Amino acid sequence: MSNDIQATRNPSSPAAAGPEASQRPRYGDAALTPAVDVIEDAQGITLYADLPGVSRDRLDLQVEADTLIIEAEADLTLPEGLNSQHTEVGLARFRRVFTLSKELDADKVTAELAQGVLKLTIPKAGHAQPRRIPVNVA
Repeated sequence: MSNDIQATRNPSSPAAAGPEASQRPRYGDAALTPAVDVIEDAQGITLYADLPGVSRDRLDLQVEADTLIIEAEADLTLPEGLNSQHTEVGLARFRRVFTLSKELDADKVTAELAQGVLKLTIPKAGHAQPRRIPVNVA
């Protein structure tokens, strides 16, 4: 999966107008789309999102109605005294949006962040859980 860049632009303002244009951030409002693996089982779904360089305090997770939003910023600062000769990833923001099924219980989402991988667990709602139906002998 590629790291696509999502950008939003204001159509009423030119891309490079005036001297302040050189002071804008390099990518404006752009964000990388993190690679995500989604695994479904009988209990719900688990999402694994690659967010290298992201710390817990720079991660924002939101559920609004049936929409899950992942936003994060990585810390790409170089140690003092070092200069970068080549940069593969110059953009430090990530954003991904998912529409959640009505079968999932968005109120019970759990999240863990370890070594640049975000793990989200979203259980199925009670009405969507598999259940056994007892059969009575007549």
